[in-house]
Amino acid sequence: MASPTLYSKYARVWISDPVEVWVSAELTKDYSPGDTALQLLIEDGTELEYKLEPKGNVLPPLRNPDILVGENDLTALSYLHEPAVLHNLRVRFIDSKLIYTYCGIILVAINPYEPLPIYGADIINAYSGQNMGDMDPHIFSVAEEAYKQMARDERNQSIIVSGESGAGKTVSAKYAMRYFVTVSGTSTEASVEERVLASSPIMEAIGNAKTTRNDNSSRFGKYIEIGFDRKHRIIGAHMRTYLLEKSRVVFQAVEERNYHIFYQLCASAHLPEFSTLQLGSAGDFHCTNQGQSPIIDGVDDAQEMQATRRAFSLLGICERQQMDVFQVLAAILHLGSVEMTGRGSASYVSAENHNLSTFCELMMVSREPMAHWLCHKKLKTATETFSKPLAKAEAMDGRDALAKLIYARLFTWIVGQINRALRSSSQQHCFIGVLDIYGFETFELNSFEQFCINYANEKLQQQFNMHVFKLEQEEYLKEQIPWTLIDFYDNQPCINLIESKMGLLDLLDEECMMPKGSDDSWAQKLYNTHLKKSIHFDKPRMSNKAFIIHHFADRVEYQCDGFLEKNKDTVNEEQINMLKSSQFALLLELFQEEEKTPGPSTIAASGRTKMTRAGHSVREHKKSVGLQFRNSLHLLMETLNATTPHYVRCIKPNDFKSPFMMENTRAAQQLRACGVLETIRISATGFPSRWTYQEFFNRYRVLMKQKDVLSDRKLTCQNVVLQLIQDTDKYKFGKTKIFFRAGQVAYLEKLRADKLRAACVQIQKTIRCWLARKKYLRVQRAVVTIQRYARGQQARALCEALRRTRAAVVLQKHRRMCAARRLFLRQRDAAFLLQRLFRGHAARLQYAQLRREQKAVVVQRWVRGWLARLHYKRSLRAVVYLQGCVRRTLACRELKRLRVEARSVEHYKKLSVGMENKIIQLQRRVDEQHKENRELSEHLSVVESSGAAQLETLQRHLEALQGVQEDARRLADRVSVLEDELGVAQQELDRSKKVVAELNEKNTMLKSEKDELNRLIQEQDQQITDKLEKTHQEYAERLEVELNEERTRYQNLLTEHLRLEDQHADLMSERWAATLASRADSLKTEPAHNSTESEYSREIKGSEVNELAGEEEEKGGVDVVLLLKLQRRLAELEEERLLLQKESDYREEQVQQECAKDLEDCRRTIGAERDYEAQKRQELEAENKRLKKDLSELRLAVSRGRGLRLTSPGASAYNVLLEQLNSTSEELDVRKEEVLLLRTQLVNLEALKNKDAVSEGDSGHTSRSPTLDLRELNEDGELWMAYEGLKETNKLLESQLQSERQVHTEELEALRVELNALRQETLAAQPQDTHGNLALQHEIGRITRHNLELMEQMDKQDKTIRKLKKQLKIHLKKPPEASDGSAECRVVAVGGSLKPNSAEAQEDAGQEDAGQEDAGQEDAGQEDVALPAAGIVRKVRNCRGMLAYRKQDESRLLRTLITDLKPSGAAVSLLPDLPAYILFMCLRHADYTGDDRRVSTLLNSSINCIKNVLKKRGDDFETVSFWLANTCRFLHCLKQYSGEEAYTKHNTPHQNEQCLLNFDLTEYRWVLSDLVIHIYQQLIKCMEHVLQPMIAVGMLEQDTIPGILGLKPTGLRKRTSSFPEEGSYTLGSIISQLDSFHSTLVQHANDPDLIRQAVKQQFHIICAVTLNNLLLRKDMCSWSKGLQIRYNVCQLEEWLMDKGVQGGGVKETLEPLIQAAQLLQVKKKSVEDAEAIATMCTALTAAQIVKILNLYTPVNEFEERVSVSFMKSVQSLLKDREESPQLLMDSKTVFPVSLSFIPSSLALENLQIPPSLNLRFLSCL
Repeated sequence: MASPTLYSKYARVWISDPVEVWVSAELTKDYSPGDTALQLLIEDGTELEYKLEPKGNVLPPLRNPDILVGENDLTALSYLHEPAVLHNLRVRFIDSKLIYTYCGIILVAINPYEPLPIYGADIINAYSGQNMGDMDPHIFSVAEEAYKQMARDERNQSIIVSGESGAGKTVSAKYAMRYFVTVSGTSTEASVEERVLASSPIMEAIGNAKTTRNDNSSRFGKYIEIGFDRKHRIIGAHMRTYLLEKSRVVFQAVEERNYHIFYQLCASAHLPEFSTLQLGSAGDFHCTNQGQSPIIDGVDDAQEMQATRRAFSLLGICERQQMDVFQVLAAILHLGSVEMTGRGSASYVSAENHNLSTFCELMMVSREPMAHWLCHKKLKTATETFSKPLAKAEAMDGRDALAKLIYARLFTWIVGQINRALRSSSQQHCFIGVLDIYGFETFELNSFEQFCINYANEKLQQQFNMHVFKLEQEEYLKEQIPWTLIDFYDNQPCINLIESKMGLLDLLDEECMMPKGSDDSWAQKLYNTHLKKSIHFDKPRMSNKAFIIHHFADRVEYQCDGFLEKNKDTVNEEQINMLKSSQFALLLELFQEEEKTPGPSTIAASGRTKMTRAGHSVREHKKSVGLQFRNSLHLLMETLNATTPHYVRCIKPNDFKSPFMMENTRAAQQLRACGVLETIRISATGFPSRWTYQEFFNRYRVLMKQKDVLSDRKLTCQNVVLQLIQDTDKYKFGKTKIFFRAGQVAYLEKLRADKLRAACVQIQKTIRCWLARKKYLRVQRAVVTIQRYARGQQARALCEALRRTRAAVVLQKHRRMCAARRLFLRQRDAAFLLQRLFRGHAARLQYAQLRREQKAVVVQRWVRGWLARLHYKRSLRAVVYLQGCVRRTLACRELKRLRVEARSVEHYKKLSVGMENKIIQLQRRVDEQHKENRELSEHLSVVESSGAAQLETLQRHLEALQGVQEDARRLADRVSVLEDELGVAQQELDRSKKVVAELNEKNTMLKSEKDELNRLIQEQDQQITDKLEKTHQEYAERLEVELNEERTRYQNLLTEHLRLEDQHADLMSERWAATLASRADSLKTEPAHNSTESEYSREIKGSEVNELAGEEEEKGGVDVVLLLKLQRRLAELEEERLLLQKESDYREEQVQQECAKDLEDCRRTIGAERDYEAQKRQELEAENKRLKKDLSELRLAVSRGRGLRLTSPGASAYNVLLEQLNSTSEELDVRKEEVLLLRTQLVNLEALKNKDAVSEGDSGHTSRSPTLDLRELNEDGELWMAYEGLKETNKLLESQLQSERQVHTEELEALRVELNALRQETLAAQPQDTHGNLALQHEIGRITRHNLELMEQMDKQDKTIRKLKKQLKIHLKKPPEASDGSAECRVVAVGGSLKPNSAEAQEDAGQEDAGQEDAGQEDAGQEDVALPAAGIVRKVRNCRGMLAYRKQDESRLLRTLITDLKPSGAAVSLLPDLPAYILFMCLRHADYTGDDRRVSTLLNSSINCIKNVLKKRGDDFETVSFWLANTCRFLHCLKQYSGEEAYTKHNTPHQNEQCLLNFDLTEYRWVLSDLVIHIYQQLIKCMEHVLQPMIAVGMLEQDTIPGILGLKPTGLRKRTSSFPEEGSYTLGSIISQLDSFHSTLVQHANDPDLIRQAVKQQFHIICAVTLNNLLLRKDMCSWSKGLQIRYNVCQLEEWLMDKGVQGGGVKETLEPLIQAAQLLQVKKKSVEDAEAIATMCTALTAAQIVKILNLYTPVNEFEERVSVSFMKSVQSLLKDREESPQLLMDSKTVFPVSLSFIPSSLALENLQIPPSLNLRFLSCL
């Protein structure tokens, strides 16, 4: 109990509450010993007087400081009691969303009722290899602890998972098995892991059901043993089952279901294969419709059926057996639906009962006997046997018993099949068992099932108590602390009450054997035997058919009804005999007669009596269920006691299945039942708080004085504890830890908080004093300044007043003068104005009078003239009229007279007298008259013509005069009218002017809109241009990403290929060693072969890889398994290559099609829009011009109307005005419509732009077709230049991608060739018994190799011939050149081989090889050797910088340069990359001499030797770095001197003269590139292996910033069996290691780009490991830790700056870690803070951000926790992110390496070989 001194004011305690179980309260008054009550203030503000018990005066439990709340381990709490445990679990579960918590050795798992992303492969990898307690609590941590102890101690392990229904036991066990499967791997060819995991869906289908507490409740217990071999790889598994709930087959409560398999069958009834089962819906059967809840939300039974069938198939249960199982299950459904008809004391089954007929049909039994025995039973007496009818209730009970028996037998059979499938042929070395068993249960009505379950939990609790006690004792002994006996609860008396002699089970079995035994008589026996004799047994007050047992968790009342029936579990024997007579094979197997002795799994699986025939013993036949369960439980306990147990306790937080909601009542009940509180009690009895000395010193350094700090931390801590805690019984000093009793850590925390609070007060006092004095001085200075300025202001004001007074006098003087002068001038001006106006008025009057008089005279003149003319005209007309009348009268008179004379005879006679003479005279006169007439007619014609002309002139004058007169008359008549119309026209003109002004304004507006549209069009063009540029840039980046992905895939394939090569080499070496051993034994018996053996040994010592391979063909067969693996791997690689090729072609084609389509649409759209806009602009300009023209015409017409006064309605000017006004109005409407249309077009264009942005995001670089002239998009051509640059970049990336793809293809082809060769070697290398067969086998192998070489040479020659044909075609197409023989070289093709035809070349070759013995021989025989790889014509040059050697010195050369060369000495004393230069110079000589075999041998041997060196010393970073640099340089030399233009442009002219002559080594360049990649990956592995253990400790655990308060120690008591802590690392260790890596890489002259990529990979590993540890360690998520991480990252960034490798994305790899540190340091209160976090943390995923915020833990009391509302705000802001749900970073990711070409400026002829290399056999040329 805590000290009373701790119950001071403001101390917080826990008090019991009937609803919340425990509530927190605060003391408002100090407690003094002797007080009878405490004054408390509850959290809701209620004041309470808490009465203490008068006897013991027991104080309420104290509450832990907030700093200790949320601990990973409950035993780390200072106060260990139930409210502290419950509160800690609640805070972790609800606030931090953490479902796992340690309680000593127990892992408490709370069911969250929603899926969590904490079980992926990345989490498994993170927990793999970690000690328990280093990471946050997790089921994987328990599994890892079990796996490590098994691997280290070679001892079997067990994981015991318990809890009530719905707590998550099955899921926890499943995840534990998944962890073992993932981390261990398998040792067999078939996948055992898949089969182990496949057993879960089967067992869930046949053993799980929906209950009111859980939708997937396990209704049986199971124990799975996962077997491992000596290499700790899974080889098999075995399952045992316990106490299957058979009653669920025939009865389910409301809202519950039967086993899942029945509903899966009904949901799949529509399938054709199930048609014979005659199934329907689940509601049609009595066994599945009682619960009235056939559907589970979110579960599709049909899909679950498919998963179950797949699991059956995976476990080797064939389709026929599956259908047999489903047939039995369907028969059970039909049997449960058979209805009985009662008739008194008898019953019968109706003949029309379809269900019974179907049952018999499926079970293949006769219907009539089955119907008879369902309603009858057989009774036997001593003399006879007779049949007794059963009542309806008895018959239905018998039917249900038969259904339960069939299901139990089928369940046992399925478990046996699963065990048979999981059984391994290999010997099991050890195992890990996973026990998934029911927890302690108590209901309102408890029966036989709950009795057995609680009995099992009593046994498990006893084992648990003993194990906890043992661990506590080991911990005390390890720390050398005196051990005192801890009193813990021993439940052995309760177990004896149940299982001892005359215990409950014995009495139950005895009562079952009695002929008339009943539940009541059994209850009386219990009362008589145990009542008042056992403290654990009691009787209810109000019942005689129940009993009470006081279990360790709670007192449970059991109802005796049904105990005997369930314990006997009897079935009608005749019904079983009917089933045994069936023709159904599976049914006969279930009820077979000769059963083997049941093992533990068989007994436990069914948990019920095995029905046997009469031949078996009565004892076996009568074995009760209780006895079977007790035996199986004893076997289980023996197994568990022989293993190291690990405990997982599952807690169900609420009964509503609501996510992250906890009911305190339910949780407290389960904590009491599962043993957690017992563990707490045992821990609290001793010393529960255990701190290392360093942790104690870091935490409580503030309580120490400077003189108390010694160099010895242990002694320092001991002295401080002695000073702070006076009672020595409250603590103990161990070897490495300090042990405190409960409450002492809280006391130390109180002292620390008080010390910090006092320090804060002192600091605040000093700062406030300083601030106050600073404020006072500032105020004093301000007052003095104000006074100075005020006095100065007053003086200046006085001066200003005097100046203003004087200025006012002056102003008044001048003002008065100005006013007088202004008055005078005004009066003078007024007089002048009056005079001027009067005189003007008089003048105007006189002028008007004169004008009126002048106008009157003019009017009089015109009037008088007009009147005179009028009088004259009238007189003239009258005279003419009178003359006409007189003349007409005279003419009429003459006419009348002549008419009278003509009618008289006398007249005729007078006329005829003298007629003849007269006729003659007249004839004469007629002639004369004719003559005169002719003259007169001529004269008349002349006169008439002149008269006509005059007449016409006169007529015109007359008409003119008439017109003038008419106009004058009309004008005179309309003068007044015109004046009125002129006024109207003037008004119309004014209105027209207004309209014109409005039209001008609208025209201006249209012009502005046109300009705005033009601007928008230009902006859109610019946006489209920018978008295209951005799209091309994004596509280029995407291509680069795809290229990196392709590189990654290729490099992964290369790694896999090299791994297979290494595995093959290891197997071959093992086989070769075995062969040598067998040969050595045979040579001992045959001395005659000594010489052969010695020669053979010499060959082995001096041979290379190719020779070893040839010898291996003679010595033995190839591993067939390895060959099959390689063949399968080759097939997989080939399939993958084809898939990649198809996918690449499909993507390329799809991208081209989409790009072409998008380009055409974009071009069409842009062209149409551009044309449309140009046309609109032209139309607008034309319309504007026309409007201007119309306006000018309108103005001209108006002006004319003014002059002529012709603007009356109907006049032409007036009509023109109206027409133009109407046309202007129409044009205005048209312009408005066009403006709306243009705006619509702009909106459509914007939508099209957005659509193009989306489509172009998915389209490729080819979306810009060369047919589109991008120069049109802008005038300066910048877009075109950018487009061309992007196009060139994309072409380069595509070429690189094609080259990578080609390399990948070639690599696969090489692998295929290699495997074919291996297959040939395997066929040719079978061992023989006799020496003759060996010789024959050797000859066959030699011929096979020779044939393969000939085939390779033939292929190479075919390639060479094709190349030469292409060159010949090119040469024939060129114009003929000089044929005088001046060509540098000639080639003669003889039989497909190339031979030099230059005498000079042969001469030079002979001279150069003159001093070498074998060189001449080689040249002599060179003519007969074909050169298949010679693709370049030899040229006659002055070649220097070559090294020659003899053939027998090649192995010596490679051994000196590669095998025996020490990188440490070579890096110091030799030129960088000297081995690469020497090898290349030797290669140049072999190329110059045309020796293709030497070239091939030298390259292959060099590559193989480098691989062997890396294989032997691959863990040495210096060796790997050295050969990475030399291999890269060798590759660069092959490129630099290849003669290709892309490489030779970097050379000097002399270096170009030294290019390779005869051979194209492109394929070897690819091989060397692969080797460089392999070495680089090996380098990364070496760095990762060294850095991995340093990162978490150096980046997180070490305090690198002095002055920061120490972290809160976890106080976690790690298991004594955990691996010891590794060496302490700091940030300096990491930086020193990075310095070492970098200096080594630079010293070996590695390429700077490779160094940068290696550093980038190192920093990615540092970031990933640090961030993953941060995400999985709650104790690391604090403000001070964020500061420390930021400081460490800054140190790493400074290191990058110092080394000059910060470019290339190296610095960006640390961005997630930087943002995580910032997230720990930023404010976390308001919505603005949440928005800032969402904006800042872009490199972190949403899951990582939420995880860090959930894990954030204050280290000091001054910090605040993250509130729930703030978490919700952050989650709402992050919910729209589209990211991977993976929580952890992948630390195993290796960035694809890119090899850039770096030429060398070193001249080969100047290279000097140091004598220390002992290469005197090399000749410099």
